[in-house]
Amino acid sequence: MLRPLDIAGMVCPDNVMLAPLAGYTNHPFRTMCMRLGAGLTFTEMVSAKGLAYHSEETKKLLYCADESPKAAQIFGSDPDIMRSACESEDLAPFDLIDINMGCPMPKIVKNGDGSALMENLPLAEKVIAACVKSGKRISVKFRIGVDAGHKIAAEFARLCEGAGACMITVHGRTRDKLYAGAPDYAQIAAAKQAVNIPVIANGGVWSEKDFSRMLECTGADGVMIARAALCRPQVFAEITGTEAPPMRELFARQLAETRALYGERFAVVFMRKMAAFYCKGVSGAADYKRRLFAAQTTEEVAALAEEIFGE
Repeated sequence: MLRPLDIAGMVCPDNVMLAPLAGYTNHPFRTMCMRLGAGLTFTEMVSAKGLAYHSEETKKLLYCADESPKAAQIFGSDPDIMRSACESEDLAPFDLIDINMGCPMPKIVKNGDGSALMENLPLAEKVIAACVKSGKRISVKFRIGVDAGHKIAAEFARLCEGAGACMITVHGRTRDKLYAGAPDYAQIAAAKQAVNIPVIANGGVWSEKDFSRMLECTGADGVMIARAALCRPQVFAEITGTEAPPMRELFARQLAETRALYGERFAVVFMRKMAAFYCKGVSGAADYKRRLFAAQTTEEVAALAEEIFGE
């Protein structure tokens, strides 16, 4: 079930992907996951309007260095602005541009972006088609519907393919469920059966067993991992058979790379969050988290990480 994946001529070494995660999938985290076996990783969700207005903060999210292949995710609902973003120098380094049509967060939905586009199929189609005209490989990530009474995975999959998308990722939950409950395998399977482009399944994959079950139940071409990667990035190594260094080594390298790229203050704040995820299930985790969020320097964070993850 683990295999290379060809996406319109872009070959990924395997079919296990790291999902775009707002606030987390920066360059050091993505490269760590790639070293652990992820065949493709995505940038954080980037605003097409932010790129149009030349926002430096938005551009920082797209730092990608030597990753290969490279994928970025953008969001927006104006076809012209979305196409312009795809044609911009900022996205030129990327081999694949993913359109977010699944984000359930109110601040995104109320602006007509993310999963709001699943309630406006004509506009969703126009957005995809406009992005495809940029000449870039375009994929779409979406949910199976907005609620239990409106599950449209197959219909939306066909819309994406018809508009020119070369891959889709289906999150197996409705918008109203956010991240709760089991994924709907039948809806993902229906989307897979509806199209001839690669279909990636997303939702509820925390282990190699979950990976295998997802592919068996849906027939999907690959799996995208989100929250599990934040808690245990070694999940990629488990699924792909890659050797994983101890957590203390992974953390030390991620901390050093984050500080070198983004500076001391960002590294402190970001790596405190990451350490809090990584120590889930560790004895005394609550006290460790309290001490972590009191840390003010990377040296303090590193020392605490040694205490948490030391063997």
